Amino acid sequence: MKGRLYPYVIFLPKGSKYEVLRAMFGSSVPADILRVALKRGVSERIYQKDLIESLGYSNKTIIEHLKVLTDLGILTEQMEKIEASGRTIWLKTYRLTDLGKWFALLLVDEEDLSKEDKITIACNAFRSYMKWIREISESLGINRSDLQKIFEEEMK
Repeated sequence: MKGRLYPYVIFLPKGSKYEVLRAMFGSSVPADILRVALKRGVSERIYQKDLIESLGYSNKTIIEHLKVLTDLGILTEQMEKIEASGRTIWLKTYRLTDLGKWFALLLVDEEDLSKEDKITIACNAFRSYMKWIREISESLGINRSDLQKIFEEEMK
């Protein structure tokens, strides 16, 4: 394979990893929802009505996928109360969870990220991976000093 390879890492929930992968890659709808989230900003709210208006899918399709993504912990759902023309309106909004942000980042081109975003992503990935390594090494009885030695060798 030619070209630079990128270490795309996703931390999946142990009990539902297959369901998450099937939901994300079994249809183009979830990827399109994540692309909308990326355009807004990975920490910004996504309005259900905006998804329905901007994507070429039926209301039912969008709502079904939003429910699945919420149930799997890729999105969180909130209700937002606004006043418009003297009426109270409730809007359904979504935000990417940490897991959702990792999936969204699979879709973004590195060139589209700022240096600050890249630094944050690298630090978050390192912290998540280190936490996972610590937990698995404890369960396997790996000596922390062995891991520390490897870390120091690689950081030289």
